[in-house]
Amino acid sequence: MVVDVLNDAGGRELLFEKFGLRKVPVLTKGDKYAFGQMLDPFVKFIGMDPATIARLTPEQLYRKYEMVFAAGQRFARQFPPERFGEPVIPNRPRPIRTLCYHVFRIGESFLETWDGAEYSVKIADNEPPESMRTGDDIARYGESVWKRYEAWWAGLEDRELSRVLKTYYGDTVAHRVFERVTWHSAQHCRQLVAVLERMGIQPDKPLTPADLAGLPLPERLWE
Repeated sequence: MVVDVLNDAGGRELLFEKFGLRKVPVLTKGDKYAFGQMLDPFVKFIGMDPATIARLTPEQLYRKYEMVFAAGQRFARQFPPERFGEPVIPNRPRPIRTLCYHVFRIGESFLETWDGAEYSVKIADNEPPESMRTGDDIARYGESVWKRYEAWWAGLEDRELSRVLKTYYGDTVAHRVFERVTWHSAQHCRQLVAVLERMGIQPDKPLTPADLAGLPLPERLWE
């Protein structure tokens, strides 16, 4: 059974009443469940060995994330200021401004977690500061976050990202968390492209299948 918690009014209540869960995505079978914040629990749940899954190396992820950040900056700058407060999609009250900010805030949250913070449920969900009112404001914020990434990568000794980080879905190897934030930001960039196209604006150099190859992205845009 598939439950769409965005469009099914009773979907979240069903998960809470049966399993006591408030977070999605979740894979269930009978009385068992696995959280979908990371791929490994799903893979184990269906009886596969996570070690058999091909994954991008930390360096490959870093190069992918560099492309994602650059794309997010391009797309943010394309939105007309007068439309920046419109909802991304009708059935979710997240403004375009917030989604543009979220692309980069996800990455900033990883750096904070690397430095000892916990990757909590809401760590990347805060609203942009009032000072960030335009796409250019948020793009410049993205540029500043990426400069921090360049400094982090240049001074990084643990190139395997083997450090274990604290997250709301359990202690997790940094390589897996970095993979997650990379595809998470990339998925939101795909969504920004769709919003620009809906507005009749040609996106500036959308990410290609080759750019996104190797990232475990959902097939659909709004999952």
